[in-house]
Amino acid sequence: MWLARGVQTPGLRILVLVKYVPDTQFPRRLSGDGHTLARGESILSELDEYALEAAVRIREAAADPQSVHIAALTMGPADAVSALRKALQLGADEAYHLADDALAGSDAAATSRALAALVAHVGGADLVLCGMASTDGETSLVPAQLAERLSLAQVTFAASLQIADGTVRATRNGATDAESVEAPLPALVSVTDQANDPRYPNFKAIMAAKKKPVTTLSLADVGLEPAAVGAAGSWTRVLAATERPARTAGTVITDEGNAGVKLVDFLAERRLL
Repeated sequence: MWLARGVQTPGLRILVLVKYVPDTQFPRRLSGDGHTLARGESILSELDEYALEAAVRIREAAADPQSVHIAALTMGPADAVSALRKALQLGADEAYHLADDALAGSDAAATSRALAALVAHVGGADLVLCGMASTDGETSLVPAQLAERLSLAQVTFAASLQIADGTVRATRNGATDAESVEAPLPALVSVTDQANDPRYPNFKAIMAAKKKPVTTLSLADVGLEPAAVGAAGSWTRVLAATERPARTAGTVITDEGNAGVKLVDFLAERRLL
């Protein structure tokens, strides 16, 4: 197992994948001929904070916390470094940024291809963690595709997570039941928003993050051709898009002693009963 600066140590190296996504507080818009998502007013994906928190808690629970090394990885435009800076504030030790203009317009397949190359280039991963989905695409496709490309055991939608004796153990919650899943390391795990409560970075963590290294890489650095990503390397594309219809005014029911009847009639007309 390998930690930072190529020093071999009997520790645990965790790579956490994060994404720079449009802030959900603002309306989403498409731009360009490819109808790609406009990425102004973007932030670290909220769901990725659960993956970062899971990594930090694994480190805190270790017999020797200093033997656990956490690296945050992302791909995206130059501004995506902001997501990495936030990840460093939340506990990551270092960060890697795959930045290349050819990445623009990548679908889930092209994204997983690029991230697989980045993870392989960084190397030494005992555990790869991600959020259960990104808050922009919300497909949940990338973790499974990435595990397949890296030939890693995959545990998706983990609501709890433990590492012990070279094994990852997780609980996955269904609609009516829960199941326990385990896999040998190295493995890839995607965590849900039930996994933990992400912490807020304090002033000390914010200042310390400024001194942590961020490595910027190109497609050439990770061994990929431009045609393997972006629109050229994607399996899907948006052919057309239309604006969402304006919301119509709702129906107001005035209670004149028969509001309950009117409500039932309203629901029955729309076959909602």
